[in-house]
Amino acid sequence: MAVAAPTTLAGRLSQLGPGLIISAAIVGSGELIVVPKLGATTGFALLWFLVLGCVLKVFVQIELARHAIAHQETTLASLDTLPGPRWRVSWVLWAWMLMYCGTVLQVGGIIGGITLICGMLGLAWPPWVWLVLTTGSGIALLVSGRYGPVERYSTVMVAIFTLATVVAVGALHWTEFRVTPAQWAEGLWPTQPAAFTLAFAAFGVTGVGASELIYYPYWCLEKGYGRNVGPPPDGGAWSAGRGAWVARAKGWLGVMRLDAFVSMIIYTLGTVSFYVLGAAVLHQTARDVPDNELLGRLADMYRQTLGEWSHTLFLVGALVVLYSTFFVATASNARLLVDAGGLLGLRAAGRTTEERRAAVQRACVLLPLASATAFVVAGNPVALVLIGAVGQGLMLPLLAGAAVYFRHRRLPPDLAPSPAWTGALWTSALLIAIVGLYQLIRTIGLI
Repeated sequence: MAVAAPTTLAGRLSQLGPGLIISAAIVGSGELIVVPKLGATTGFALLWFLVLGCVLKVFVQIELARHAIAHQETTLASLDTLPGPRWRVSWVLWAWMLMYCGTVLQVGGIIGGITLICGMLGLAWPPWVWLVLTTGSGIALLVSGRYGPVERYSTVMVAIFTLATVVAVGALHWTEFRVTPAQWAEGLWPTQPAAFTLAFAAFGVTGVGASELIYYPYWCLEKGYGRNVGPPPDGGAWSAGRGAWVARAKGWLGVMRLDAFVSMIIYTLGTVSFYVLGAAVLHQTARDVPDNELLGRLADMYRQTLGEWSHTLFLVGALVVLYSTFFVATASNARLLVDAGGLLGLRAAGRTTEERRAAVQRACVLLPLASATAFVVAGNPVALVLIGAVGQGLMLPLLAGAAVYFRHRRLPPDLAPSPAWTGALWTSALLIAIVGLYQLIRTIGLI
């Protein structure tokens, strides 16, 4: 049922949701694994690069969500409208499908990380038991549809874990790893990344990665913003009820923007904190740490800043954060898989709302099993996360270009943002495209 958006700041804050849910997934494998690894490898030199990535992508995120709310249309359905070659669906969707396979591998790395942490906590059961319990419990929760408690608990735990990491960075001042003003200046002064592929993986997966850019409009539609706005009235710009619909849409778009920027503050704090810990502690003590020892070294970062007791705090916090990432990512990936199947005309995607709900439940079973199998085969959670991260990074320029296209070609004029916002969107899209193109050229060996 369509309702008006709250007009006070307190009212708008009370309606935040999708961004904070996505934050529970964002402050996860990227911040916990890729970012400290980058800090350990490069020191402080690339702090600016990660902050830039966190800020740039929020403009694309909001524009994609604006388009979804305006048209009551999912992200994949919108991408299918883009110009260019088609074979059943748009070429952009085929590119997305390649990235999606990498995302399934990335979730396999997350499941593997959970399994390893359970062993590091001294829990006596063999690893395969924790693998089965992690995968099975996730499937059970997802199929049951009991998202609310897990979402709320995950959001709270991510906030606590992020706060603890920020405190750990502050505590560096009283240790041998104290961060100097010169190191902060080095980190915030733009320089060319030396380990570019690893830096690009961090750029692609931290903040709102390509997966979260696609997830976010789904959650906006499902969690109320789109539902509260309602579908646009038929009959053109001057039809009866158009003015009321535009007013509702602008009100809820304002809540959505606040939601996105609050979540940006959370994941930027997490990104900076984990990177600084990696640059300050690991760069000096474990620069070339093997992948299979990375989680243990990360726990040592806490121990060396907050004390012996914090070793367990880190492991428990990491366990909860990774599990929430696994949960939210799988819930989102299941919806994407069914949506893609529908666009391809597959009967298994269902025709009615009930059939699609059943298809999502089946996907919530198959996807965790596929991810767990990937971990069993590969056996290296860090490598799986990095594969998914690079894939997301390569998808970012396409999503940024889509956001610009939607802004100028498909957005209703009465919902158009200000010229300043449009300029910021263009700037964001161009910088993301430059980073992605550079990595693509490096990947195919031209540089």
